[in-house]
Amino acid sequence: MKFVDEYRTEDGAAQFLRAIETTVTRPWTLMEICGGQTHTLIKFGIDQMLPRAITLVHGPGCPVCVTPLELIDRAIAIARRPDVIFTSFGDMLRVPGSESDLLSVKAQGGEVRMVYSPLDAVKLAQQNPEKEVVFFAVGFETTAPPNAMAVFQARQWGLKNFSILCSHVLVPPAMEAILGSPRNLVQGFLAAGHVCAVMGYQEYEPLAPKYHAPIVVTGFEPLDLLQGIYMAVKALEEGRATVENQYTRAVTRAGNISAQKLVRQVFAVTDRQWRGIGKIPNSGLRLQPEFAAFDAETRFAVGDISATESAVCIAGEIMQGLKKPHHCPVFGAACTPEHPVGAPMVSPEGACAAYHRYGRGFSA
Repeated sequence: MKFVDEYRTEDGAAQFLRAIETTVTRPWTLMEICGGQTHTLIKFGIDQMLPRAITLVHGPGCPVCVTPLELIDRAIAIARRPDVIFTSFGDMLRVPGSESDLLSVKAQGGEVRMVYSPLDAVKLAQQNPEKEVVFFAVGFETTAPPNAMAVFQARQWGLKNFSILCSHVLVPPAMEAILGSPRNLVQGFLAAGHVCAVMGYQEYEPLAPKYHAPIVVTGFEPLDLLQGIYMAVKALEEGRATVENQYTRAVTRAGNISAQKLVRQVFAVTDRQWRGIGKIPNSGLRLQPEFAAFDAETRFAVGDISATESAVCIAGEIMQGLKKPHHCPVFGAACTPEHPVGAPMVSPEGACAAYHRYGRGFSA
C-alpha cells in the first residue's frame, strides 16, 4: 500500500536494528505510550528483534483501558433508560463494568448504537427529538477536538436532547505520574504521534529534563518505531534528556492550533480517575460551565455511582510499565478476549489483547 509499505521494509528495519545494536552499551527501559504502537511492536516482533539490553514496557495510552470502572457503570445505567439512545465507538461496547457491559445492555433491549463519529450522535439527536441521545466521549487529546465540535454544534443548533458522558484524559500528566513514582522503571518514552499531531510537543519539553528522561515523538509503523527507539537509546547513551520528533511527516512542535482552541473553548482541565491507576491531578477534561447543560453525568444524576476494581486484574501495573500482561495470574485463562476481566484484554489497543492475539508470553 502506497505511503505505508515504505515504512515496513525489511532493509530499513535491518539498518535501524544495526544502528541500535552498535549504539547500546547498557540496559535501558523504554515505554511506548500508545496502544497502537504496542500492537505494532508485538505484531511485527520488534520487541524480540531488539538487543537484550533494551526492555520495552507498555504505557497507559489506550483510552478504553484507562476509562474508570465507575464511568462504565454510569454509562450502563444511562443506556438502560428507555428514553435514551446511547452512542459510542465500538471498542467501548465490550469493556466490562462491575456486572455487565454495554453490549449486554443492547442484547437486553437497550438502544445502544455504535457510531463512527460524535457528529453521527448529533445527527441522531436531530432525527430523534423524542429521545435523549448520549455520546460516550472517551479518549486522549486525539479525539477531544471532534467531541468538542459535537458539543459546540449541538449548542449552535439548539439541541436540548444531546449530551456527552465525558471521560477524556491527557497524556503529559500521566507520563509525569509514571516518572514521579518511586516504583518507576521507565528511562525514556516513545510519545504518541497522533496526540502530538493535535497538541504539538511543547508540553513534553519540561518533563524530559525534570526527570532526565528523553522523549521521542514517534509514529506507528515498524520503521517509525525502530527509528524512535534508536533516537531514544542514542539520547540515553549520550546523556541527553531532550524531546525529539521522529514523526515529522505529521507532527510539528506547535500542533494544530485551531483544534487546541476549540478544545479549550469547550473543555476545562480537571483531575481524572484512571482505571487501575487511580486519580491523577489535572489529567482529564470536563465541560466548561457554559456547556454544562450537555453533561450527561449531571443530566441523568449518575455521578454518585462508584465501583471497586477487580482484585485479580493487574492492568494498572501493566500500564505503568511495572509488569507485562503475562505476569497477570488470569492472563489467557480466566481473562481472554471472549471473556475479559480487564479492559486491556478488550480494546484493540490493549497490551493484554496484543499479547494474547500474537501468542506472546504464554510460555513465560
